[in-house]
Amino acid sequence: MNTQLQLLGAACLLACVTSAHAQKLCVFDPLGTQGDGFAFMKDYALAAKQWGADITLKAYTDDQQANDDFKDGKCDGLSTLGIRARQFNGFTGSIDSLGAVPDEATAKIIITLMANPKLAPDMTNGDSEVVGVSALGGTYPMVDDRSVNSMAKMAGKSFGALAFDKAQTIVAEKMGCTVVPVTLTTIGNKFNSGQLDIIAVPALAVKAFELNKGMGSKGAIARFTVAYMTTQILVHPAKFPAGYGAQSRTWILGQLARQIKSAQRLEASIETRYWMDLPVSDKLGYDKLFRQTRISLTNEGVYNKRMMGILKKTRCVQNPNSYECALKDE
Repeated sequence: MNTQLQLLGAACLLACVTSAHAQKLCVFDPLGTQGDGFAFMKDYALAAKQWGADITLKAYTDDQQANDDFKDGKCDGLSTLGIRARQFNGFTGSIDSLGAVPDEATAKIIITLMANPKLAPDMTNGDSEVVGVSALGGTYPMVDDRSVNSMAKMAGKSFGALAFDKAQTIVAEKMGCTVVPVTLTTIGNKFNSGQLDIIAVPALAVKAFELNKGMGSKGAIARFTVAYMTTQILVHPAKFPAGYGAQSRTWILGQLARQIKSAQRLEASIETRYWMDLPVSDKLGYDKLFRQTRISLTNEGVYNKRMMGILKKTRCVQNPNSYECALKDE
C-alpha cells in the first residue's frame, strides 16, 4: 500500500512539475499550420525542451489577434513580425524600419548582434523579453501596373499602408499617393481585387496572399528593398525557466543561415517576369525620404534611438562612401 502511495505521489509530483513548465506559444503565420514559419516553430518547440520548457504551439492567421492574446496573457510566448513586435520592444522592433537594413549582408550583422550577451538588457521591456530575432527577407514595392516605375508616377495612386505602421503612411503621403489603411489580413484581398495600386510586402506574401492575381499581366515587383523584415519571438519571462532567453537567442542565431536560405528560396520562386528595376536616381530619392522619415519617427519615440544608431553605423561599415555617413543627425 505504501509503495502504491509513493508511486502515486511521484506521478503527481511529475505532473505538477510538467504543468509548471508548460507554456503556450502563439505563432502568426499567414498560412497557419501549413506555413514555413509554423514549421520552423515546431523545431523551436522541440529544442526548447532542452532549456526546460514544454511548449505547445497555436497558429494564428490574424497577426492582431496573436499580439492581443500575448498582451493579455493568453499566450506565454509569441512569434510574430518585427514590425508587430515593436509595441513590446522598441529596440528590436526598430530593425524593420524603412530603409534601415538595405541588404542581406547588413541584416546578417544586425541579427547576429541580437544574440550578443552585451545586448541582453535591451531584450527585456516590462513583462516581455525578446528571445530570438531572425530573417524573413526584404520587403519590396509591388504595383498592379509596371509603368508605375518611378516616384513621380506614384502620385495619385492608391497605396495600401499598414494601419499600425506610421512610417508607411508618411512615406506614401510624401510621394503623393492616396493612402488606404490595411491590415495583414486584408492587404492581399484589396490588392487582388483592384482596390490598391501599390503595396509593399515581403516575398513570402506573394504565395501566401496569391498576389499574382493582383499583378496579372501588367503588374510587377520592384527589385528594391524598402525594409528588411524580421521574425521575432517574445515571451513573458516569468512563465519560463531562468536563463531561457539567452539559450533561445543562441539557438535562433544558429538557425540564421536556414532562415535566410528560406527567404532566398521564396524570392527565387517568384516568376522572373514579375521583377523590374527602378531608375538609379529614384533609389537615392527613396533612401533620402526613408532617412527623413526615420529621423522624424525616432524623435517622436516610434523608433528606438539606440537601435537607429546601431543600424546607421552598420550601414556605414558596409558602405562607407554613402552620403549619410558624414551626417550626424541619425
